[in-house]
Amino acid sequence: MKKNIWICAFATICAGAILTGCGKEKPAPQESQLPEPTEVAQVIETETQEPATETHEGEARSPFTGEWIDETVATKRPVAVMTENTKVTLPQYGLGQADVIYECPVEGGITRLMAIYQDYSGMERVGNVRSCRLYYVYFAKEFDAIYFHAGESKYALDVLNSSFIDNVDGITGKGGQYFYRDNSRKAPHNLYTTSDLIASGIEKYGFSTMLSDSYGSHYQFATEEEPNLLTDGVDATKISMYYVDPKPWFEYNSEDGLYYRFEFGAPQKDGLTDQQIAVTNIIIQNCYSTLKDSSNGTLDIDYQSGGTGKFITKGKAIDITWSRESSSAKTKYYDTNGNEIVLNPGTTWVEIVENSKADKNTIN
Repeated sequence: MKKNIWICAFATICAGAILTGCGKEKPAPQESQLPEPTEVAQVIETETQEPATETHEGEARSPFTGEWIDETVATKRPVAVMTENTKVTLPQYGLGQADVIYECPVEGGITRLMAIYQDYSGMERVGNVRSCRLYYVYFAKEFDAIYFHAGESKYALDVLNSSFIDNVDGITGKGGQYFYRDNSRKAPHNLYTTSDLIASGIEKYGFSTMLSDSYGSHYQFATEEEPNLLTDGVDATKISMYYVDPKPWFEYNSEDGLYYRFEFGAPQKDGLTDQQIAVTNIIIQNCYSTLKDSSNGTLDIDYQSGGTGKFITKGKAIDITWSRESSSAKTKYYDTNGNEIVLNPGTTWVEIVENSKADKNTIN
């Protein structure tokens, strides 16, 4: 009986001890045993970034392409280089760097090109260079260009020998040293010049290299941000010219907005880069023409009396008119509302077309 009493008492004491122990605080765990604090997501405020604005510091718009170029180049007089355009002379060199290219018919159904360069640096070979026709002198003059050529028709001789236009002749006089012959080709298709020779010729003759402050922009230009889309124009994705020998045409690429040039059944390429010639704007300028010399087919193109034409850019074409106040003035081009046309920034190709042949050009 006593044994049972002691057993019960012992059990009661143990139970009490257990209950008492459960009521005590557990010792604080060491710092190394603490769980990692829960990360609280935080909203990080960032300033709204405005698109970077191009300042074009040290640049100016080219008066001939409307593009941003080095401001020291934008005030320079350009050079105009006469270039042959027959199959035997292909490829021509330097055309891809030109700001403006003129194509005019000459005798025998062929054409010649005149490439206008405001920045004529960095070209190791330019041409080939061929002879002048009288009307080319006046097209070069409206750009205030220094005219590089290799001889001339007899009808251009008097004006070239006058003070009307600064020019360097690779055939007659002292200008020959600023050109060279490539003996791997047959004469007369093998005369070339270079950027360095051009600069040396200009320096030797003492020609001014700066445009006058009053020259302004040769054309009116839109901007890259707000291009002229000619929304009232007709579709113009292929332009074929009537010129008999080269049979040239342009094809529009809507991805880059350029017209790619073809002639003699193939892409026309720049021999310096092996890249196809491509331009942003095409102006077709219809002109009165007569024969100066019927025995050899020498043409006389009326560069001043005005006329009609087409302006083509960004896959569209519109009708235009053109006029020119004097032999030294710039040619102005107008839409059918009488407003001066607005070109898109980039290279312009001017096609001089005889009025009697204008209906043979096609725009598809």
